[in-house]
Amino acid sequence: MISSTLVTPADLMGHLADPEFRVVDCRFDLARPDAGETAYGQGHIPGALYAHLDRDLAGPVTPASGRHPLPDPAALAARLERWGIGNATQVIAYDEGGGMFAARLWWLMRWLGHDRVAVLDGGLKAWLASGGTLETSVAQPAPARFETRLRPELAVDAGFVARALAANSHVLVDARGPERFRGEVEPIDPVAGHVPGAVNHPFQQNLGPDGRFLPPAELARRWRAALGSHGASETLCMCGSGVTACHNLLALEVAGLGQARLYPGSWSEWIRDPARPVAPPR
Repeated sequence: MISSTLVTPADLMGHLADPEFRVVDCRFDLARPDAGETAYGQGHIPGALYAHLDRDLAGPVTPASGRHPLPDPAALAARLERWGIGNATQVIAYDEGGGMFAARLWWLMRWLGHDRVAVLDGGLKAWLASGGTLETSVAQPAPARFETRLRPELAVDAGFVARALAANSHVLVDARGPERFRGEVEPIDPVAGHVPGAVNHPFQQNLGPDGRFLPPAELARRWRAALGSHGASETLCMCGSGVTACHNLLALEVAGLGQARLYPGSWSEWIRDPARPVAPPR
């Protein structure tokens, strides 16, 4: 089995002993950064290793960056090698449920040029509901060789976003909740609102009540409505810090609409420069 979007718990159960598979636990809580790793220690999918959002899936924060800058590609590749992930490895990422953090690893792997990566649909909740077991022991895989084939074109910077909006050549999609997008609340960043011209598609709209991705046809219907006249190749995805935006990128591919691009800095980077406009105005 080779997958580049989603796998079911049944798919994974049939491959837990496969040496070409590597499972990565991406559970995280923005308000409690150690909670995911603690939960991992209390029980995880057999053989899974743990990826910490701040430590493993993001780079150092700078005065000009957002809250979760992209990691250095060489550092991330070295981490993958220590996890026993090589270029032939099928990687399965999961989190507590809907994939909001697992999708970040999915996108990073694609950015590094690795297509054999998928998100466990429904995450740990679906795994347990399907009869999956947990373990507390930590796997010690043999190191692997990972050759990076970076795809820099999958990411854009703030300058590209500003030019694209001015030219109406792309649509910018914000994955945050509607209240944050409208600027009514802002629990994390110092400025509320959104990038003028952006449209809102909260990542939760990609999921059904069970926390699994909606069927491709329904996703396609919702996304075509959100994108209007633009296709996926003319779509830029953002959120608060470049994490949940990856969920929208994954949803577009599950829907069969194609590959869009990530604005990794997202809102938390955009507002670092007071010259950049915000809506509503500051």
